Amino acid sequence: MRLTLEPLAVERDLPLLHAWVTHPRSVFWEMQGATLEEVAREYDAITADPHHHAWLGRADGVPQFLAETYDPRHGPLAGLPEVVAGDLGMHVLVAPPSAHRPGFTTDVFRAVMDFCFDDPAVQRVVVEPDVRNEKIATINAGAGFVVEREVDLGHKTAALSSCTRSAYAAARLGAPA
Repeated sequence: MRLTLEPLAVERDLPLLHAWVTHPRSVFWEMQGATLEEVAREYDAITADPHHHAWLGRADGVPQFLAETYDPRHGPLAGLPEVVAGDLGMHVLVAPPSAHRPGFTTDVFRAVMDFCFDDPAVQRVVVEPDVRNEKIATINAGAGFVVEREVDLGHKTAALSSCTRSAYAAARLGAPA
C-alpha cells in the first residue's frame, strides 16, 4: 500500500473533511456538530496561515487521513519553554474505519512521522493531545514520544509531548515496516 500526502484543497475536500472531523470517533478533534461552513472557515484559516499546513493523506490514491503540521512557536504553544527552534507540531486523523486492515493506523502514523522528518530542519515533532485520549497516547509512545508535561490550553488539558529523530528511529513505530 502506498501512502501519500498532498496539500489539502478545502473546496475539493470539504465533504470528506467534514465527515471525518465530525464523526463520533473524532471527538478529540473538537469539531463535533460543526457545519460544513464552520469546517470550511477553520481549514481556510489553516491554509492561509504561513505557520500551519493541512495535508490530505491517500492510501493507494484514496483519501484516508488528514494531517496537520505547524510551527509550535506560533499559536497556542508559543512561549512555552519546551518549544524550541527545530520543532514541528503535528496532528493526524485517520478516516473513520470502513475496510481498514489491521495496522492501518500505525502505517498512517509512520507515514506522517516520516513526512515530518523528511525536512532536515525538523529536529523534533511536538504534539499536544488531550490527556484523556488514551489511544493516541499509546500510538505516540510507540513512536518514541515523551510526555514533557500537562499544559492547560483553555479548551483542553494537553499532554505536551516531543519525539526526537533518534527516539523515533529507535522506536517500534519508527522501525521500517
